[in-house]
Amino acid sequence: MTDIDQSPRAANLAPSAPAHAGELSPYEIAQHYFQVAADRLELADDVRAVVGSAYREVQVQIPVRRADGRIHVYSGYRVQHNGARGPYKGGIRYHHEVDLDEVRSLAALMTWKTAIVDIPFGGAKGGVNVPAGECTQDELQQITRSFIDKISKVLGPTRDIPAPDVNTNAQTMAWMMDEYGKLNGYTPAIVTGKPISLGGSLGREAATGRGVIMCFSEALESLKLTPEDTRVVVQGFGNVGSWAARIVQDMGARIVGVSDAFGAVQSEAGIDAHALHAHLAEGGKLVEFPGVDTITPDELLGLECELLIPAALGGLIHAGNADTIQARVLIEGANGPTTPAADAILHDKGVFVVPDVLANAGGVVVSYFEWVQNLQHFRWSEADVNERLGTIMSRAYQEVAARASSDAVPLRTAAFEVGIERVVAAARTRGYI
Repeated sequence: MTDIDQSPRAANLAPSAPAHAGELSPYEIAQHYFQVAADRLELADDVRAVVGSAYREVQVQIPVRRADGRIHVYSGYRVQHNGARGPYKGGIRYHHEVDLDEVRSLAALMTWKTAIVDIPFGGAKGGVNVPAGECTQDELQQITRSFIDKISKVLGPTRDIPAPDVNTNAQTMAWMMDEYGKLNGYTPAIVTGKPISLGGSLGREAATGRGVIMCFSEALESLKLTPEDTRVVVQGFGNVGSWAARIVQDMGARIVGVSDAFGAVQSEAGIDAHALHAHLAEGGKLVEFPGVDTITPDELLGLECELLIPAALGGLIHAGNADTIQARVLIEGANGPTTPAADAILHDKGVFVVPDVLANAGGVVVSYFEWVQNLQHFRWSEADVNERLGTIMSRAYQEVAARASSDAVPLRTAAFEVGIERVVAAARTRGYI
């Protein structure tokens, strides 16, 4: 296990947006948004250095003998960004493009996200640069157990609590919980997003997508929209996108475009999100779903609609395609889907953007609920979970919207201001600054 010394770089990054997406790395994008808000808050450079850079960065080697008989070596990362407000919290993703820069950026976003929704966690993130889709279940289990073995000393239910992310799920969390338990005894609160049978929370699977649509519901009145008048395009039909699509459809909206990793489709008459989810769950392909027309991913973004939900990977909305977007509202279900250059274009076009640090916080809110239930050894009903999620998401949205209105800034800047203020207050109280 290697601890990487991370020197404070936040104060050296200019807040101006880049000319195109390739100019900034994921970490620099996260720091760009941090700097914009920090400038408005007039934070001193030493305060920025403390709250703006990671506390600990861990990198480990994960050698695995795969089915081809060869030993493949993967890199695993866990970045603990800031723990002033509570234990570190954040998902672990498996993707061949995972690197330290990406994990570092996502850990920082988790710090602000947990503060924005005001739950008692800090921010962390983890990942392994493994091509998850090419691995067998046995290989994924080997990778997972080896990773947890090597980072277990920095984890714990009062220290750092992982959760699912891209290409990880409840089964992955079960392996993590079991491996940690072999080393430390039965500890269900070590991870969240677990199977219900192992202490997972009812409502957790749908929580991120549900939170996205809760933000949409909060914005309806100010936007003078109704669900029945809303055409929806969903970029990415994984856990977040599929749940968001199903929930907003049940409210009366019409899904007119969907994409996944393998293609994109449209139907002005509407796409039944429930039927599409079932079709994909049975092994069907998106482009083979009945009653749809195949389009390109870029054409998907240009479809006429009221609501666009990017729920795929980061950086897919950039300076090269942002101007084609026709949506009135963009609610970020993915982490970091919009680059600063694209954000500026959307602002100039008058697109109402609800940022990821607020919009997709439903997942970590219900992860908090799961953690609490594990510590109490008492399970809540799904109705209780959804009601409490609604209370927290509504309060957070209204606080950010009020700040945006009073300061005459976009929701993203307002959200970062709220989150940074809370982290700085906790750091000051604890004597860190």
